[in-house]
Parts: sequence; C-alpha cells; structure tokens
Amino acid sequence: MPRMIEVKPEDRGAQSILEWLQRAEPELAEEAAAARTEGQLLDLTARLPEANRLEILTFEDEAGREVYRHTTSHVMADAVKGLYPGTSLAIGPAIEEGFYYDFDTAVTFGPEDIGKIEKRMAEIISADRALQRREMSREEAIEFFRERGEKYKVEMLEEMPEGEVTVYSQGDFADLCRGPHLPSTGRVNAFKLLSVAGAYWRGDERNPMLQRIYGTAFPSQEQLDEFVRLREEAERRDHRRLGRDLDLFSIPEQLGGGLVLWHPKGALMRYLIEEFWRKEHFKRGYELVATPHIALSKLWETSGHLSFFREGMYAPMTIDEEEYRIKPMNCPFHVLIYKSQVRSYRELPIRYAELGTVYRYERSGVLHGMLRVRGFTQDDGHVICTREQIGDEVKGVLDFALFLMHAFGYEDMEIALSVRGEEDHDKYMGSDEEWEIAERSLKEALDSRGLEHKREPGEAVFYGPKIDIKLRDAMGRLWQGPTIQFDFNLTSRFNMEYVGADGQRHTPLMVHRALLGALERFFGGYVEHTGGAFPVWLAPVQVRVLPIADRHHEYAEQVAARLRETGTRVEVDDRKATTGAKIRDGETQKIPYLLIVGDREQEAGTVSVRQRGEGDLGPSAVADFIAKLTPELSRPSSDS
Repeated sequence: MPRMIEVKPEDRGAQSILEWLQRAEPELAEEAAAARTEGQLLDLTARLPEANRLEILTFEDEAGREVYRHTTSHVMADAVKGLYPGTSLAIGPAIEEGFYYDFDTAVTFGPEDIGKIEKRMAEIISADRALQRREMSREEAIEFFRERGEKYKVEMLEEMPEGEVTVYSQGDFADLCRGPHLPSTGRVNAFKLLSVAGAYWRGDERNPMLQRIYGTAFPSQEQLDEFVRLREEAERRDHRRLGRDLDLFSIPEQLGGGLVLWHPKGALMRYLIEEFWRKEHFKRGYELVATPHIALSKLWETSGHLSFFREGMYAPMTIDEEEYRIKPMNCPFHVLIYKSQVRSYRELPIRYAELGTVYRYERSGVLHGMLRVRGFTQDDGHVICTREQIGDEVKGVLDFALFLMHAFGYEDMEIALSVRGEEDHDKYMGSDEEWEIAERSLKEALDSRGLEHKREPGEAVFYGPKIDIKLRDAMGRLWQGPTIQFDFNLTSRFNMEYVGADGQRHTPLMVHRALLGALERFFGGYVEHTGGAFPVWLAPVQVRVLPIADRHHEYAEQVAARLRETGTRVEVDDRKATTGAKIRDGETQKIPYLLIVGDREQEAGTVSVRQRGEGDLGPSAVADFIAKLTPELSRPSSDS
C-alpha cells in the first residue's frame, strides 16, 4: 500500500517533493518512485504541491512499479538510439511483468545486440542522468520530433488534440511521454532484457513491422533472479510448447491465425471437461440449448452488438439478399428461446446453458496460442428470474463457479465486484433502482460465502454490474476466471416479459454467467497451471504398460485388458526400445502411471509400478494396483 505522509507547514519551503521527503522520511526517499495527490501522479522532482498529505509510491505499489519500469524502458531506448543511429522510436510502455519498446531500425537484433544494449544501459544507469520534464505545445513538439527524425512520435502527436504535451529527456535522449518517471537513471538497480519479437505498428498488419525488445527491472538483484527463475519455469509450462510435446492441439498457419485444431488427446480432454460440465449443470437445474453460428444482422442491431461491439465482429455475408453475421456472442439466441412462448412466473427461474462457439476479430499482433484466439467455445449461461428469486440464484451461480474452479485445482483467487462509477450514471443502462438491486444481490452473495472482494467503481460494463473471479495459478500468475454479470441491456432491448401472479406482465431479471469462460483460454491456462501433469481422471492416457522384451508383450496386453475393464485409458508401449527409453518417454508424456512387466512380473502375476512425481513404487499385484487406481479415475463431483 502507498505510504501517506503528512506535509507540515514548515515543509512548504522545500523546492521539490524529493527534497521534502529526504528530510521527512530519508529511508522512504531512497525507495520512492513517484507521488500522488488527489489521484494525480507526480514526479518526485515536481514542486511540493499545496496539499496536507501526499501518497508516496514505491516499487511495491502497482503505479510505482509502472514508473520504475517505464523509466527503464527509456534507458533501453536511449541505449538503442546511441548504438544504432537512424533508429526510430515507436512506443515503450511498462507492462505487467516489465516493459518493452518498439524500434524501427535496419538492424535485426540478435543475442549479441542484446548484450551490447544491456552494457550501454548499465553505463547510462551508472552516469545517473537526471530525467527532466518539459511541457511543449503540440505544434512545438511536432517540430521537435520531426527534426529528430521520429516519424512515429510525429504521427501520434498529429492525432492528439490541441494543447500541452510533455517530453522527458535524459542527456541527449528525449521521448514523448506523460510520465511520471524516476528522478534519475541511477535509481534503476537491476534489469534484464528478455526477448525480441516482431510487432506491427499499432498492431495492424498493414503497417510496418517493428522490432520489440522486452525487458524487466527490479529494485534488487535477488528479486530479478527470482523472476528469471519463475520465468524459466513458465517457459517450461508454456501451453504452446506442451500442446506440441503432448500432442494436444495445434494452430497451423495454413488454417489461419487464432483458429485451433484439437488433436485426439486434446479433444478427448475437451470431451471429458464438457461431459463434467454438462452433468454438473443438469444437477443444478440448467437446461442445455444449442444455437447456430450465424444470424441476421438485424438481430445484432436489436441486441446492440452492432453499436457497441462492431469492431469485434466479422464482415457481413449475404444470403438470399439478406445480411447475416457470424456470432460473437450466444446471448441473443438464448433470449429468443425464452421469447418463443409466453412465460409464467411459475416457470421461473429458467436457467439456460450452452457450449457455444463464437468468433471475434482479434488483430494478428495480439493472438497468443489458445489464450487469445479468434474462434472459441464459450460456456455461456443465463439465469432468468424474478426479483424475489435473484438473491438465491446469484448465490447458486457463485457456489457453482467456486466448485468448478476447486475441481480443477484452483484454490487461490482474487474477487472483484465491478460497479458503476460514482457520478457518470448516464453511461449505464438500467434505472438506479435496478442497479441497487443488482449490486446488493452480488455483494450479499459474496458476503454470505465469506469471500473477500474488492469493490471497483467504474469497472462495470454498460449493461450491468458483475463479479469477476481471477485465478492464481501454480506460478502465482492471475488468469481471468468466472464472471457473474447482470444484464439490463437484453431484457430491455428484447422486451422480455413474464406473466406474474397478479396476471400482469413484468420484466424479469437476467444474470449472464461464464464459468470456464472461453474453453480454449481455460484449457491453455490449465495446461500451464498443471504443467501438463493432469489429474488421473482427465489425463488422456492414464496408464502405460511397458513390456521389457518381446516375450512379455502378451502378458502386457493381458494387464492392459484387465485395466480397460475398469474404464482405464491404457496403452501398451511395444516398441523395440530399451526400458529406460520407454520410461523416459512416459515421463516426458507425463503419464500418471507406468507399469513395467518382465520375467519376474510375468511369473508372479504382478506389475512394477512407477507413479508420476513419485518414482518407483515397487511391485504390486494387478488387483491391488487397480484398487489403488480406481478412486483416482472418478472425476470430481458436487455429490461428494
């Protein structure tokens, strides 16, 4: 949390925030990255404002980290400009785990160049160059950067409205930037350049291809070393690598960007996840529906998607002189199913669910394996109910979401309650009364389950408040998880109604919920969470039998046949390879159990068991092994 420091009257004579802080809190002054007052971020070199208190931000605060790393991106850009004259600068923001900068240069950066850049960065840091902020008019800045040959900066400036802009400089280097920044380059302690990638200017493949250098920075070498260690582990868990090595899926160029092919093992896992999902929905009173992939454009006009989501939709197609569009959402279809007949209050709540495949336009520059795709299957659900029912329905959805996440091994979560901004109510659909009911029901559901959560004003979508659940994986990273969301938009646009006990027509409430979210994104994240070591119930191959020699093949098949009778997914590795090679391959494939059979096992009617992560468990009678395995074959269940 930021440190709130009182500004005493006698401190007013200080010229800058940093000078004041060095007197008031010398140790904090060494760690400080920036200051904040009334929501405004300030450079430490800025004049001490007329405020009674200031927030002091360090690397431990999100905004402080961003300042620290953004300054480091300027140091990197300074180094690149010095080493490779003629390079043009694009953008260089701080990001979640570090920073990047995009460069337009004739040089193709390789490992040797990265080493040179890091060395020059160290020299710039050692020189402890002051970062100086300067305000310019837009026209003055355009001329300034045009003279320096910075065409991308000029392009950005020409699109800005008239007014003042800010430029930060350190020595001869200057960059267009809002700031704030660290007081000097010497405040950067530990940094590392991580990788180089191609990136289209503004993410548009019609624009020039730039070179993007990624890096990170920390206040201490120990923190940097730990980050590098975790990053290397993350690379080993990368779902794209494991998807290839475990033969789960592929995204071939010939197919098109952002479109996934599920291979047999991956498709089997998808089937098991979907089967689990469907059975748990039936237990909770959901009705499954199925909807087409396209619809008349008029439907998307009615739903509002063409107004609010046009850029994420694909171009229309003409069929029988009517305009159709491929669906980006399933929601309007569920509404039409509801409206297919007059509904009575006695039918409510109605709970629809669908594993519906949708298509959304994503620029090629942001596509990322299964985590960012163009075609994906969403586990959409809509609960349509009365106001009296809404509290219990939201609690039921929340319990369901938490059960599913626990079933897949996610225990650590962060929960946010996203609501309207305090003042700009005109931006949102629905009446104040509806928003109060919606927010109260979501909060009561969270409170009733003792779930800590953060209230986030201004983070609701225009058509309703929502609960966002983020999942912390085995690497400590957060992934988007379930969302539970009110929708005042579709109920209004489609005139949804039910006949109440009073014989009058009423508008129902509707909750949209996605529990797994996009199945592709969930699967990709789950692969990384488990590192490909899936639980037995979900593993595509649960047991592999390894005969030592050809004479053991028949016995190996007998063992496999007994396991298949229990529903076990088992295969026999009858290749002409050494036992050691077979074991290594089984471990690489992360198969939960390897059963080795040779002369001794064949004579005794046993198997030698190796368990993933545990190693050699020794000999076991086949019946005893089946007894050990059987409980692990069962998928999680809310009945237990």
